[in-house]
Amino acid sequence: MLQSLSCRSCLRMTDKNRSTWYFAFLMSGYVLFLGLGAVVFTAVEQPNEHYLRLDLYELKRLFLQQYPCLPENRLEALLATVLEASNYGVSILNNVSAHWNWDFTSSLFFVSTVLSTTGYGHTVPLSDGGKIFCIFYSLIGIPFTLLFLTALVQRIIVYVTRQPVLYIHIRWGFSKPAVALCHAFFLGFITFLCFFIIPAAVFSSIEEDWNFLESFYFCIISLSTIGLGDYVPGEGYNQKFRYLYKFGITCYLLLGLVAMLIVLETFCELPQLTTFRKMFHVKRKKHEDQEAIAENDQLTFSSISGQTVILKEEQKLNEPFVTLQPFSSDADNGPVNQ
Repeated sequence: MLQSLSCRSCLRMTDKNRSTWYFAFLMSGYVLFLGLGAVVFTAVEQPNEHYLRLDLYELKRLFLQQYPCLPENRLEALLATVLEASNYGVSILNNVSAHWNWDFTSSLFFVSTVLSTTGYGHTVPLSDGGKIFCIFYSLIGIPFTLLFLTALVQRIIVYVTRQPVLYIHIRWGFSKPAVALCHAFFLGFITFLCFFIIPAAVFSSIEEDWNFLESFYFCIISLSTIGLGDYVPGEGYNQKFRYLYKFGITCYLLLGLVAMLIVLETFCELPQLTTFRKMFHVKRKKHEDQEAIAENDQLTFSSISGQTVILKEEQKLNEPFVTLQPFSSDADNGPVNQ
């Protein structure tokens, strides 16, 4: 008897804290995912780093052997200065000295990477004034950019996602969750094709040192706002139409970011994902429910009016394309018999 009561109490406790258990499993899975990424990158990249170090040490040894009059500390001082300048986007090589990192189009490209939080790191402010301005500009500009992108995505998604799904659901009577799921995958495929596959092919043809894999890698890293900076387009010394090319890349990054946000918002609105996300949410307490009920009571009139507008729109969508006009009786025929 006591054992059955204890089992029941354990089941009630488990059911009551189900979202907490789900969140614990989610957190454990995320920690394991982080560890898996670290293990894979260590196994894959550490040997390449080791070989690269050996090659550099051997190259340095051969250079000092060939020029014994140059002390090793002088060479290391020169290399340190060159590497520091390279971190600021300034190169000592003759074939790239004609390019300026802070002309208008390059600055526009830099601003777009800062505000979109991509941040390639290939160009950074040199002066103290530029660093101070970048601090305040990013503190104001990043929230402003998030506000603008949120408002833009919310407007676009009405015409790209919600209206097409509602139209197909009402017109042909398909299940709305099924229509929304198919539409989300179709939109994701179109976005993947237009902003990843095609641009990767374009970049691989324009950039001489990039193959398709490297170009595709650049598109993924850029539009996911990671921005590692190991591949930056338009930095070749013989780049044709560099200013126009930089401006086009800026437009591509902004449009691609909007497209990615639209796809993510479309998937987040799926009923299947909504149910899955609610598994990890904390249940509302009683006083929060009472506050929500009070707010709903205050917004009753506006909610009813909004539902009325939605019903009218659904009725318009449900109307056939061709409507038959009723026949009208001629005045010469006299009144219609009852």
